[in-house]
Amino acid sequence: MRKIKKSKTPISDTEVPTQIKNPELVRERRRQIIDSTVTLFIEHGYHKTTTRMIAKAANFSIGSLYEYVSSKEDLLYLVCKTIHEEVWDAVENALSDTDKEKERLAQVIRHYFYVCDKMGDHILMMYQVTQFLPEKWKVRVLVNELNITDIFINALSSLSGKNNFPKLDEKILNLVGHNISVLGQMWAFRRWHLQRNFTIEEYIKIQTNFILGLIF
Repeated sequence: MRKIKKSKTPISDTEVPTQIKNPELVRERRRQIIDSTVTLFIEHGYHKTTTRMIAKAANFSIGSLYEYVSSKEDLLYLVCKTIHEEVWDAVENALSDTDKEKERLAQVIRHYFYVCDKMGDHILMMYQVTQFLPEKWKVRVLVNELNITDIFINALSSLSGKNNFPKLDEKILNLVGHNISVLGQMWAFRRWHLQRNFTIEEYIKIQTNFILGLIF
């Protein structure tokens, strides 16, 4: 039985170099920069947003900004890393909430969908502008996207065959993992329409029943 692998890497990691030595400070400041960047990219578009605009929105000087990131491409990648971290933390917390396997999966779905609701702008922006990334970042974004799905596949694997939870083969594990990932992101992509008919709670309940129906 697979266990959930500790694959999360903090957004202060060395993939995006920084001149600052304090990892916690890097983490805090980068999150501040990332949130400002998402707002600007959505409002003005990727190409029209300058690093000077980002620095001003995040209350940094342009020189201070470059101590934490070197380009807009760096920021796009860090957005993807941030989403992955949020999902990892949500799933990890959900799995510790209860000992009942079916309820644990429902909690995983609920926590993840709340992340998609909270970070809807980040998710939407990530998909809109990834095409502008250099090839090496595109590849890493794709890997991070699959890593998010792997979180659900590994969570399902850890529950598979326990007590009253059905034993799932690799194909079903993979399919259900991707279903969870995509249905959560659908709220981010289509919330402009979905919110006319559903609250996030209603959406979670309906989609959770659908996902559980694939298993039980």
